[in-house]
Amino acid sequence: MNEAFERLLQRAESLMARWESVLPQPLGAPDWSASVAFRYRKRGGHGLLEPVRHVATIALDDLQEIDDQKDKIQRNTAHFVQGLPANNVLLTGARGTGKSSLIKACLNAYAAQGLRLIEVDKADLVDLPDIVDVVADRPEKFVVFCDDLSFEDGEPGYKALKSILDGSVAAATPNVLIYATSNRRHLLPEYMKENLSYTHTEDGEVHPGEAVEEKISLSERFGMWVSFYPFSQDESLSVVNQWLGHHGVPEAEFEPARPQALVWALERGSRSGRVAYQFARHYAGERASHARGG
Repeated sequence: MNEAFERLLQRAESLMARWESVLPQPLGAPDWSASVAFRYRKRGGHGLLEPVRHVATIALDDLQEIDDQKDKIQRNTAHFVQGLPANNVLLTGARGTGKSSLIKACLNAYAAQGLRLIEVDKADLVDLPDIVDVVADRPEKFVVFCDDLSFEDGEPGYKALKSILDGSVAAATPNVLIYATSNRRHLLPEYMKENLSYTHTEDGEVHPGEAVEEKISLSERFGMWVSFYPFSQDESLSVVNQWLGHHGVPEAEFEPARPQALVWALERGSRSGRVAYQFARHYAGERASHARGG
């Protein structure tokens, strides 16, 4: 009888252990000394803050032709690190113009002063309050980074982000800011039919309808908007030259490389910092290969 009872008890304990393994667990703190950047990931339904082992080494001086944008983001980040008032930031505009790179460069510039970065995917924004709770009592300053952010109607992360930006009682903390990048300023899709909801007063004022107001409201909760624009040809070539020099190509080769850089950009249908960087890597790689007789 005792043996049968013990077996039953062991099965019950095993079943309980399995149930506990699939139930949501409180978000634990990582080893903060392991890195200056962390990714929030879901593993088996459990949230984890994983240290980034190899942080991008990009520097602020590496980013050219976006001086105004760089100055705004750098000053806001410096204020944040110094404990001064600073804003959540929405970086919007043309693809490949340096939005994400600028945030990574700021991390590298201010990591020694206690800046840390936590990258969160759009799908995991519902867990933002848990992330904020974990870092709230830390001495470091944390930028929660959401890359390529946009929402479809009804996505759950929208309300969580809105709550954090509003500074609700549960979420407000002075050592966390949200930096988000997007290709569109209004983070929810807009439809032609919504223009019909606009109303006009007798004195000619135009008022958007509730649907439009809701879609604009999330963007407006970011204290700072920074816009990025496609590069001109001269700006694009200037960035190409900067990256060629970064990869060890002598300045004497910048002008001969110009036609190839123009064709490279034309084939990709874009003049941007990303395309310029990719060309420079290609050119430097080909050059090094030829030097080795490859």
